[in-house]
Order: sequence, then C-alpha cells, then structure tokens
Amino acid sequence: MSSSSAPTPPEQPERGPFLTVHTALVLLTAVVVGLVMGGLVFIGGGTAAEAVFTGLGAGGASVPVLRGLIG
Repeated sequence: MSSSSAPTPPEQPERGPFLTVHTALVLLTAVVVGLVMGGLVFIGGGTAAEAVFTGLGAGGASVPVLRGLIG
C-alpha cells in the first residue's frame, strides 16, 4: 500500500494593500477640498446644484495637483 500525503496547496503571492497610504491621503484631501469649496459656494448664496458641481470640480481638479505635491 502506498503512502499518500495530502498535496500542498500552491503558494499564493502576497497581496499588497488595497490603497497605498499616498493614494488614501490624496483622495481624502481631495474630498475635503471639494467639501470646503461646495460649502463656501452654498454659504455664499449659490444653489445646492451649483455647490455640488463646484465641489465635484474642485475635488477632481485637486487630485493631480495633490498627487504631485504629496509624495
């Protein structure tokens, strides 16, 4: 009778983090920039739609700038 041992599973490569610290910091800062800009527009008398679009635009435009500055 032959001795059968359980096959060893193949080694899986070690996974890195879902987001790096750099990416998380850039995105979090972009969200804060967007919230501040949208809030300022709304407080300044703009409509809710103007505030939302301003916040989205400011947050989106700040991502490449922040990516270059934070590193």
